[in-house]
Amino acid sequence: MLISRRSILALVGTTALAPSSFADDSGQNSPFGQRSIGSPSAPVTAIEFFSLTCTHCAHFANVTMPLVKPNLIDTGKLQIIYHDFPLDQVALMAAQVARSLPPEQYYPFIEALFASQDDWAFTPGINYTESIFKYAALAGMDRPSYDAALANQKLKNFILQGQQEAETMYHVDATPTFIINGKPYPGAMEYPDFLNTINAAAKA
Repeated sequence: MLISRRSILALVGTTALAPSSFADDSGQNSPFGQRSIGSPSAPVTAIEFFSLTCTHCAHFANVTMPLVKPNLIDTGKLQIIYHDFPLDQVALMAAQVARSLPPEQYYPFIEALFASQDDWAFTPGINYTESIFKYAALAGMDRPSYDAALANQKLKNFILQGQQEAETMYHVDATPTFIINGKPYPGAMEYPDFLNTINAAAKA
């Protein structure tokens, strides 16, 4: 079962959204730059729309990615470009923090969050701000930088604008959703299905 989308306006109220997040010129090192793994010259590029509080996204990250990375990404066959599609306020907070880390820390950080999702996202009565900071600190982020990341309204709007564009451009309404050769593939594919999809895209 996929997790249904949440309303953009439910997250930001009446706050005006920033310009397009799909075409930002701030550079890779800024929080607004592209976040990806794999060679830009890989024959296949997959765009993944994901939420850090999505259990299906966590399943893909924890079960499928350990096979995808060595077999497809590290071998130069696939690049994955990450786009945030936060399903709730907690996922939005985590996405802001992830994008505020140095780019080389981005994938290890989201990998760690997915591996420990039950701990920081779903423990009853948990303080989400403190639970996410625990992992941000392990990634080398100090408290002033962490607080600044959560208070960064421009970054919050950037993420939510990207989510809105995903809904409009690609009709994304669930996570994870992969866009491969312009075609959407919703759901946390197991490795054989994902491999077949990538192989077919490479031959197209």
